[in-house]
Amino acid sequence: MDLTKLRSEILKELNLSSPNSGIYAGGWVKKPSGKKVESTSPIDGNNIATILTGSKEDYELAVKKAEKTLVEWLKLTPPQRGELIRLIGNELRKQKKKLGKIVSLETGKTTVEGEGEIQEMIDIADFAVGLSRQLHGLQMASERLDHRMYEQYLPLGIIGVITSFNFPSSVWSWNSFIAAVVGDVVIWKPSSKAILTAISVMKIVTKVIKENNYPEIFTLVSGSGGEIGNLMSADPRVKLISFTGSVKSGRVVSETVAKRFGKTILELGGNNASIVSSRANLSLSLKGVAFGAMATAGQRCTTTRRIIVDEKIYGEFVSKLKGIYTKVKVGNPRDDGVLVGPLIDGGAVKNFTTAVERAKKEGGKVLVGGKRATIKGLDGGFYVQPTVIEMPKVTPITCEETFAPILYVFKYKTLDEAIKIHNSVPQGLSSSIYTNDLMEEEQFLSSLGSDCGLANVNTATAGAEIGGAFGGEKDTGGGRESGSDAWKNYARRQTVTINWGKDIPLAQGVKFDI
Repeated sequence: MDLTKLRSEILKELNLSSPNSGIYAGGWVKKPSGKKVESTSPIDGNNIATILTGSKEDYELAVKKAEKTLVEWLKLTPPQRGELIRLIGNELRKQKKKLGKIVSLETGKTTVEGEGEIQEMIDIADFAVGLSRQLHGLQMASERLDHRMYEQYLPLGIIGVITSFNFPSSVWSWNSFIAAVVGDVVIWKPSSKAILTAISVMKIVTKVIKENNYPEIFTLVSGSGGEIGNLMSADPRVKLISFTGSVKSGRVVSETVAKRFGKTILELGGNNASIVSSRANLSLSLKGVAFGAMATAGQRCTTTRRIIVDEKIYGEFVSKLKGIYTKVKVGNPRDDGVLVGPLIDGGAVKNFTTAVERAKKEGGKVLVGGKRATIKGLDGGFYVQPTVIEMPKVTPITCEETFAPILYVFKYKTLDEAIKIHNSVPQGLSSSIYTNDLMEEEQFLSSLGSDCGLANVNTATAGAEIGGAFGGEKDTGGGRESGSDAWKNYARRQTVTINWGKDIPLAQGVKFDI
């Protein structure tokens, strides 16, 4: 489809205009006092729409609205809160294709990945609805006669969610839908590179809220991280900050929030590796590695950035991998058959070329790619060639995360050596091993194996499911969100003791008579 026509179609379908307000606080603020931001498509480099972002005054408006809404929201039971999320999930099902288009146009994801982003929102909505009837604590045995002791989880209050461009809507829902059924209200600061997606999501979500007479639990404050992000991080009224972004920015957020004893969920860098054993299914591992490295043009936090291959199969594996890379289709993500679309902007392209040059200086040999790609008719787009670089050893560049389709290849003799290479980087998000050997699998999953928050066997580092808690260790930040019991992050734990007897037995055997 012609991109100009697609822009027009999307703006009409999602009731967008230009300029658009990037502030929602119980209603769209008509004239926010922040800077104008251009939403640009990385597919061709052309403008989609202009957004009016917020300032400190707009942020204050949103916080005051959140404080007022929280009082009303806490009057509802968790299942009642879950009903709202169910209604939102149903509406997202209806709007999936429309929202998928704006994700694709604004971030450069393929059509399938754009719609998949919305499907994740639908899936987490379903999860949150079920969770709304299972917010449970433990009952513990009391050492005191006629006493009952248990724990309960109560809402934190106002939650701040700061999202990145690469998953511009689903990560917000991972946090917001779960926090909502717990009883929290949410302020969202989206990436300035994907504001239009956030506005589109909020238009749909708030329409459901208004039509069903629920409190306005979600607010949107777009703006720079330096202003709005810092305001949220330093604000004691915001009890928890969930931040997705770079390690560098995450350190600033962490330090700022910690100074006021607030809570954080940090989802920072990933420098994910796959170990490929000589005992692996070769075709399966090739597919997993290639998808993990090239999907979303290497712009997932779970992208496979390093592979460590057994020397016994190294030549065969790398030769076949080069063949896959040579044939993969790079281009307009709206076209059928394209796996690798554009990087998000010119800065990302520069980071790609810089990383390739550094790798070569550090002893690397480019096996495939390594250059900027030219796509006919899309000269203004930000395309690069998917790249494989053979590395003789771990070097500084291989310890850094470059948000681009660069795959570093290492050779190993023993599994101990492979795990050492695997764990040699500061980040610890996702990991995988390809093997059909039970002992190798279990060693990789042991306490002396992968040091990451996510460990996979015979599947890619990319593609985490919402049912499990998502997050990583080391410089990745230690945060957990989405499934399992990650909901507890959005609540405060309270231990309750009830004396139903006629006396008060005192702790430590203390005697006190009156």
